[in-house]
Amino acid sequence: MSQSYEVIFENNRKWVESKISQDPAYFEELAKTQHPDYLYIGCSDSRATAEELMGAKPGEVFVHRNIANVVNTLDMSSTAVIQYAVEHLKVKHIIVCGHYNCGGVKAAMTPQDLGLLNPWLRNIRDVYRLHQGELDSIQDEGKRYDRLVELNVQEQCINVIKMACVQERYILEEYPIVHGWVFDLRTGKIIDLEIDFEKVLKDIQKIYNLTESDWVMNRKTT
Repeated sequence: MSQSYEVIFENNRKWVESKISQDPAYFEELAKTQHPDYLYIGCSDSRATAEELMGAKPGEVFVHRNIANVVNTLDMSSTAVIQYAVEHLKVKHIIVCGHYNCGGVKAAMTPQDLGLLNPWLRNIRDVYRLHQGELDSIQDEGKRYDRLVELNVQEQCINVIKMACVQERYILEEYPIVHGWVFDLRTGKIIDLEIDFEKVLKDIQKIYNLTESDWVMNRKTT
């Protein structure tokens, strides 16, 4: 166990040497500031690492991860990250990325007392309740599981859009754009769910609008 731990520091040493050999000023420039275009909200699962699956470099993605990529407005960790990214880093895109074979989503589908996890997983169980008709009509358990992963991403995207800081900046700049993705561990591919936010928000926008303005998230990609 001690040896495996020391490997991390050896890997870090090699990484530093590699970066400096390519650019002697690499870390000097990296330390100055950050200007990421992307906020990535993903799952803590060790198999779904944000920068690696996106092919991104240090400084390009601001990252927040938790169990099952949940955005709960009572969770100050996720809301603080979003507000900082939107108001100070001026990110252009907010990505909520779930993944198939998600243990958090699977646990939320299991009728079991999981102690301290119960309040957190209730967020996902609420997604199941909102879409129970669609999910219960799926006979294949694996496909039902995958679909709940996708619907959980959709609902967490909506929770992002409910935030005042997101709405207010969008009205001024038409950014940030919110995206829902799923990472397929079985293929390594990122899937854009291409959520139609105009359709999704049509019936609920007046409830969650905090700006007294008409706005609709579009699908700009730049």
